[in-house]
Amino acid sequence: MAKFTLYVVRHGQTYFNIFNKLQGWSNSPLTQKGIDGAVETGKRLADIDFKATYCSDMPRACKTMSIIDDQNKAFNVCPPMVSPFFREQFYGYFEGLNMDETWYATGAPHGAPTFKDIITKYDMDHAKDFMKEADPFHLAENAEEYWKRVNQGLKLITSNPNLEDGDNVLLVSHGNTLLSLVDRFSEPGQFDLSVRPANGSITKMIVDGDQIKVTEYNK
Repeated sequence: MAKFTLYVVRHGQTYFNIFNKLQGWSNSPLTQKGIDGAVETGKRLADIDFKATYCSDMPRACKTMSIIDDQNKAFNVCPPMVSPFFREQFYGYFEGLNMDETWYATGAPHGAPTFKDIITKYDMDHAKDFMKEADPFHLAENAEEYWKRVNQGLKLITSNPNLEDGDNVLLVSHGNTLLSLVDRFSEPGQFDLSVRPANGSITKMIVDGDQIKVTEYNK
């Protein structure tokens, strides 16, 4: 397996982001600010030779990838692989609801009434498990279900036979998915995970076979 750099971009701002709503497997369009931000992200990545590109199949991620595509000639030779494996966490009953109210319902029974409290006291996997527990239908993805899906996406990337040492790979995904990757593949305390990644931000990881290490977060 090759050793390469993985650039992970959060999709551009959406209307649900403005409204402070969870959107998981739901979707809302990019705002004009989200479109402009994706253009800026594309310009920042314009000179990078990507040997492979991957994208969540959610429309907000695909639109962001398309805008970045317009800024980078490498996309002409490596069209993105679009897959549900790279989707955001599924929030079940809480899809489309207010984020602060949802995290209170999720974390308060465990002494952590805000998202920051949950991340500070526990971690992203506990946040997923707490949400499934709080979901009256128990349809939200817990950590086991989430990683079973996302690990299939990571396997798609790491098993790409066309990648060589020193290559660059792009993935466009989502806020909590990005946080989950950083939580799992960084050193404890290396990054402040209570700070959510900005729309259009870039996080860099070094992938060496099955080993992944986060080197930059939310840039």
